[in-house]
Amino acid sequence: MAIIRRRLSAAIALGGIAALALTACTGPAPGGDTSDTGSEDGGNPGAAIVYGTTDKVTSLDPAGSYDNGSFMLMNQVYPLLLNSAPGSAEVEPDLAESAEFTSENEYTVTLPEGLTWANGNTLDSEDVKFTFDRQLEIADPNGPSSLLGNLESVEAPDPTTVVFTLKEGNDQTFPQVLSSPVGPIVDDETFPADELLPDEEIVAADAFHAQYTIDSYEKNQLVNLVAFDGYEGLLGPAKNGQASIKYYADSNNLKLDIEQGSIDVAARALTPTDVEDLSGNDNVVVHEGPGGELRYMVFNFDTMPFGAETEDADEDKALAVRHAMADLVDRDALSEQVYKGTYTPAYGFVPKEFEGATEPLKEKYGDGAGAPDAERAAERLEEAGVETPVSLNLQYNPDHYGPSSGEEYALVKQQLEADDLFTVSLQSTEWVTYQEDRVDSYPVYQLGWYPDYSDADNYLSPFFAVENFLSNNYVNEDVDRMIAEQRVTPDEAERSEKLGEIQDQVGEDLSTLPLLQGAQVAVSGTDVTGVEDTLDPSFKFRLGAVSKEG
Repeated sequence: MAIIRRRLSAAIALGGIAALALTACTGPAPGGDTSDTGSEDGGNPGAAIVYGTTDKVTSLDPAGSYDNGSFMLMNQVYPLLLNSAPGSAEVEPDLAESAEFTSENEYTVTLPEGLTWANGNTLDSEDVKFTFDRQLEIADPNGPSSLLGNLESVEAPDPTTVVFTLKEGNDQTFPQVLSSPVGPIVDDETFPADELLPDEEIVAADAFHAQYTIDSYEKNQLVNLVAFDGYEGLLGPAKNGQASIKYYADSNNLKLDIEQGSIDVAARALTPTDVEDLSGNDNVVVHEGPGGELRYMVFNFDTMPFGAETEDADEDKALAVRHAMADLVDRDALSEQVYKGTYTPAYGFVPKEFEGATEPLKEKYGDGAGAPDAERAAERLEEAGVETPVSLNLQYNPDHYGPSSGEEYALVKQQLEADDLFTVSLQSTEWVTYQEDRVDSYPVYQLGWYPDYSDADNYLSPFFAVENFLSNNYVNEDVDRMIAEQRVTPDEAERSEKLGEIQDQVGEDLSTLPLLQGAQVAVSGTDVTGVEDTLDPSFKFRLGAVSKEG
């Protein structure tokens, strides 16, 4: 079997960026029983893992969400053709029996016979074809369909065979795409082909096939999971027969429940001060693992100052505004004052531990060495004929990207306004609304990114290709061409060179402004094992890998 893949560099694979997790001792999952279901490989089938998070689920439909909170839950209940074993970033068959390139442009997947969904429906190649055809048909602006830019067609010649035909051959990323948020397979007897299915109907249909199924569902409050004995994929049986995901509106309450032992594992998001405090708690263990989060601002090319659909539209002035903002931000201050060094300055669009990553923003903006430069910013605006101060509406999210986001963007506002070049109106919105409104309503706004797969392409294609996930009206056909070319370049050195050219060009266009890179902050006691296995280079947290005694 030939599966083409690219991996993180050794630095990040060995934990070059720390992801923190803390463990605490808890009782059974709220609302769950302790019947003897689940693991036969060393876990306690009667115990339940309770996972706490401030993250949110946008949609349980894989075509309707492209965010960490939604994908975390999907990872527990939907099948993926290819996946990565805990502790590895390399993709291997999961639902699939085998997967390989049968020609430069054809990727063929074989399924085992006799698969069924938890509801008893047949799971076969028609479900797989339906899933990917549906992603492209719906193409929801908040969905992951942009990851399928190189997919020409999907065929199911027989019940166990799926053939993906690609537009361009030698795709270095396609196997990993199948393991990404666009990859969860759905039941073609449950989901409509051309519209999203509400969460409640998905749960009622029991359309799942993974380590767990959903037993009860209160959206963004509490989800109870039970082990599914019909799953026989790469990850193996869940270590515990039950798991619960408890959602918090406030990280202070999450921290309190960790301290009181009500949560076994928690993630996204505690403040750096919370983590520091908890690390001194004898009932809490701090774990470290690889990370790859990028925090950045997005510019809507239509509605930002001087954007294409504004009354005073001017492309050169809009570019000067973006460049001036890049001159003014002080990443070191954000890193140290807000995040106590748990995030580090990002001067590029790809975290520097990835193969092919460059740091074009360090030289292009500020003082040329990474520090801000207000004089340079003022010169750019003056040369473009921009009157100052520039009025700027800047949006951030207070829950999805952690409670420190408010402090982060208050400091960004202060940095932009310090020399009277900008007047910033800073606003915040809860994540569920934010995710829906960001495309049309926000001229400049905060986003964060966890990679779908461990390749530099995943920090470029979703952001800068035509019809990208951001939907921020940025189009550069040369960049689009270069992105397509690097993806199908087998020679590593040649591909790295192409990746560098892309990063240099998007550094000039500046449709996004990276600020920080660093750790995902997860949380977990002394009677919990397997947390380290979930903090791996695949960036997927699997509750089925976590076990608890008693």
